[in-house]
Amino acid sequence: MAVPTRRALLRVVRGCRLFKEYSADSLGSRSLAFAAAPSSSGSPWRLWGALCLQRTPLVSKPLTPLQEDVAALLQQIEVEKSLYSDHELRALDEAQRLARKKADLYDDSDEQEVLLVQDLEDMWEQKYLQFEPGARITEADAKNDRTSLHRKLDRNLVLLVKEKLGDQDVWVLPQAEWQPGETLRGTAERTLATLSENNMEAKFLGNAPCGHYKFKFPQSMRKDNSLGAKIFFFKALLLTGDFAQARKKGHHVWVSKEELGDYLKPDYLAQVRRFLLNL
Repeated sequence: MAVPTRRALLRVVRGCRLFKEYSADSLGSRSLAFAAAPSSSGSPWRLWGALCLQRTPLVSKPLTPLQEDVAALLQQIEVEKSLYSDHELRALDEAQRLARKKADLYDDSDEQEVLLVQDLEDMWEQKYLQFEPGARITEADAKNDRTSLHRKLDRNLVLLVKEKLGDQDVWVLPQAEWQPGETLRGTAERTLATLSENNMEAKFLGNAPCGHYKFKFPQSMRKDNSLGAKIFFFKALLLTGDFAQARKKGHHVWVSKEELGDYLKPDYLAQVRRFLLNL
């Protein structure tokens, strides 16, 4: 084994000295900084889970003039390039039977079904004339009843509720305070069960929050060193149920993206709009 030279020994000693100084000064000061930071249990911020509950469109939006022209063109191309359907082939076959009948070249079996296709088309035409499509503008639209789910059927709607914050009534997304032992998504699920009295079912879109908002409590609410709340939003799609019977009148609304500004405060609205880009 080779004996280390004096120069190699000096490099080792110098390196140990530099490491000791860095550990004592830099790492030590960082450790003190982290130790001085408040722990999660002693944080002045309280955690809340909020529910962004959406009712998806029930009907498609009306076509624009450009979309109508494109749809008509595609329909024309499809008709011109398509093959005969089974019904069209059957109609051609019956037309040939009629031609043979006029030429006295038919038998009894041809006469039994000679007008079957025409009878079917007449029946379908009668059903079509009796069909009445549902109205796009409902009674709730006419009355501008924003507490009803039966409005703006071709748009997404989001649920807002009125909550008491200090001495003020504010509009927010449904929310509840996080409890030890549950996840933030669990808090949002508990919010849905509580506010609707288990009358609604919804599909949550993932376990991670889609956004967050932080605000400070009014002075009257700052108890136990609580400075404010951090709210984490979770998206969910309404599957079944109605919210109208679960809340007091005037304490909830179903609104579109353009109508959010009529209820939410500017800072809160800015954070909500960040994850409602396609609403």
